[in-house]
Amino acid sequence: MPEEALHPTRSVRIPLDEVVVRASRSSGPGGQHANVTASRIEVSFDVAASEALTEAQKQRIMNRDGPVVRAIAQDARSQIRNRELALKRLEERLAKALHVERPRRATRPTRASKRRRVDAKTRRGAVKRDRRRPSGAED
Repeated sequence: MPEEALHPTRSVRIPLDEVVVRASRSSGPGGQHANVTASRIEVSFDVAASEALTEAQKQRIMNRDGPVVRAIAQDARSQIRNRELALKRLEERLAKALHVERPRRATRPTRASKRRRVDAKTRRGAVKRDRRRPSGAED
């Protein structure tokens, strides 16, 4: 990632020096290459120690993801590609934690929707009425 910061939202900018990047050996199969290269990347972000976030933003992230947010990538063979993937995943997790759901405004049903509902109920009642045994036909 050529940039020096994460941008989880338009207004939030987290410098990469607040993100800890650690490399280790990847798990799973891979033969000789996986046994000798540290291509697995784990990135962690200490929310409480961040200077880039406001107290409200810190509280929101900690309530959703805890005091330290982590992301791991070991998909690619390249350490550089895994670093990009891990930083992208961290950015996505922070964006999801910072997202504020807009409150729903209550609306009233339109006259047409009420009419459709009543018509559907009438049709359904007619279908059920037609399935009944005729009232004068006793066996």
